[in-house]
Amino acid sequence: MATTVGQITSLNPATEEVLATFDPYTPDEIEEAVAEAQASFLDWRERTIAEREPFMRKLAALLRERADRYGRLITLEMGKPISEAKAEIEKCAWACDHFAENAKRYLADERVPSTARQSVIAFEPLGVVLAVMPWNFPFWQVVRFAAPALMAGNAAVLKHASNVPQCALTIEEAVRDAGFPEGLLRAVLVSGGAIEPLIADDRIRAVTLTGSSDTGSRIAELAGHALKKTVLELGGSDPFIVLADADLDAAAATGARARNQNAGQSCIAAKRFIAERAVADDFERKFAKAVEDLVVGDPLDAKTQVGPLARRDLLEALERQVDASVRMGARVLTGGERLSGKGFFYRPTVLTDVTPNMPVFREETFGPVAAVVRVRDADEAVRAANDSAYGLGASLWTRDAARGDRLARRIESGSVFINGMVASDPRLPFGGIKRSGYGRELSAFGIREFTNVQTIWIGPAETQLPASQPAE
Repeated sequence: MATTVGQITSLNPATEEVLATFDPYTPDEIEEAVAEAQASFLDWRERTIAEREPFMRKLAALLRERADRYGRLITLEMGKPISEAKAEIEKCAWACDHFAENAKRYLADERVPSTARQSVIAFEPLGVVLAVMPWNFPFWQVVRFAAPALMAGNAAVLKHASNVPQCALTIEEAVRDAGFPEGLLRAVLVSGGAIEPLIADDRIRAVTLTGSSDTGSRIAELAGHALKKTVLELGGSDPFIVLADADLDAAAATGARARNQNAGQSCIAAKRFIAERAVADDFERKFAKAVEDLVVGDPLDAKTQVGPLARRDLLEALERQVDASVRMGARVLTGGERLSGKGFFYRPTVLTDVTPNMPVFREETFGPVAAVVRVRDADEAVRAANDSAYGLGASLWTRDAARGDRLARRIESGSVFINGMVASDPRLPFGGIKRSGYGRELSAFGIREFTNVQTIWIGPAETQLPASQPAE
């Protein structure tokens, strides 16, 4: 199938076959989408949370009913192994159920004693939120934002990654099929260049982005100029710390999954494996064996554990990072090369003798490449973990949970998982610090991000401010 310049293309990364092409939306089509979302918001905001709940429950049910279809679409369009793709859909359904059940509690008015007869903190919706979403979890990233945002009374315009246009349109379809008001979530198929006028549009009240740190900086600049609220979940170079008292078998097995799930294309994938020297040899041997045993192949095969990278440019960028690090002295324990034949496959890789000046330590590696770093003790492990521009997630392995807790509080990241793999959970806040972004998704913190935290003061006053205290 021939494509033309400017078209948005859906390409199977396992076969390099063009699946579908789309013309970018015209300015009139973009205007229609924004206007529809705004009109839908004005109705939706007037409904109580209890009235919104059945629609979100229906969406959860539809996701489960269509898990095979939606999972296959994810696999075809961005290469995720089919078992992981179906699990992604189930996680989306879980999030929908969670916010349907808990939104009323998360957004309940808070009564606060003050000078008033009654003073209340209310959480009111902002309006239409522009969501700029990535391809690596093409359903989950959208639902992770949309489920709480819609339950809070907002509407959404979705600018999805250009290599997953079918996923974008299918999500819009699912929301519509669940019975939500027409246009409450609208997808627009546009290039990145269309974001600037969207952010400037007065009907867009806030912006959320999951993506690279460079893109996040640009979005923050544009939104700041327009004085729009933003939530940014950006890159990561998550440390995976293995202390001398760790369960090495469990750490190695979990580490192999934590690095290679979704072919390593995850902001919260473990990337830098920091091991105390006393156990580094044993950990490296077990870890490299676990990585070597992973099944790489056709992502539609249920036995496959690692599929292709989503795009050719991602494969080439990963090759450059590995090759440069090897030239600087890193040593390949396993992998270190692309697979021959069709598709954007890179063999799961473990590098050792990694130092902080190497690309695989200093940069975000978005693919199945693990960098092993040796350190003297736990203090040096924490310093190495924090020696990064990023701060999204971290994993720490020790048999001493109390010590793990103490060390976790010294690690600069949005979350620390002790003896487990970093993962998002609708019940827990998710986000980062430093160049990994700001703001939180999920939990009560996430649903409140796109609300107006409104103070309502009801008089007459029962007590007065001291005469010397200014009103502002």
